Amino acid sequence: MTESNDLPEAPPVAREIFTGEALERARVFAELLAGPGVVRGLLGPREVPRIWDRHLLNCAVVEEAIAPDSTVVDIGSGAGLPGLVLAIVRPDVTVTLLEPLLRRTVFLSECAEALKLDNVEVLRGRAEEIAHKRLFDVATARAVAPLDRLLSWSMPLLREDGELLAMKGERAQEELEAARPHLQSYGVRHVELVTVGRGRVEPPATLVRVVAGRPPRADTRRRRKR
Repeated sequence: MTESNDLPEAPPVAREIFTGEALERARVFAELLAGPGVVRGLLGPREVPRIWDRHLLNCAVVEEAIAPDSTVVDIGSGAGLPGLVLAIVRPDVTVTLLEPLLRRTVFLSECAEALKLDNVEVLRGRAEEIAHKRLFDVATARAVAPLDRLLSWSMPLLREDGELLAMKGERAQEELEAARPHLQSYGVRHVELVTVGRGRVEPPATLVRVVAGRPPRADTRRRRKR
């Protein structure tokens, strides 16, 4: 398998984050990312030595921000980061991996089958195509699009009081400020920066947490004025 020899062993902290059967599933997923994931172009070869710290562990700690028994949609899931990782570490949540590209959905389906995850659904499509047709408790996204664009994709997928958890790293505050003018138009109820994984991963992961409300309806306002 291309570059798979560079895959490191699971670090000690992985045993604390991935407990029980989750650790073995995480190991298998790491091998799938380092092998077929690289061969098919879903992950760069240079990322293989960093699969555990930069990808698996970094994504796993997002579960700290997800309530029990939530339904999660992972927008632009790609190689399954963070969606598949969350399904591994949180068997109580149901995860829909939303991805428009066929080669990626094939990989995601193969991974879900290999990992024996019965809490995963792979759905080929774009967020706009299922807007208002499917509603979720949580939407996640990692390295997909700027926050203002993520708002337009995620808010129509969330129940009232549902949450977008966007992994944004060092640019989180900058993207939040750029998106502020759009918050009201999408009916956002609350927005904040959240740090997860403190004391477990270094650096901790930074999320932009956006709570969905009811978006303003311009057509209703116009009818009332008449």
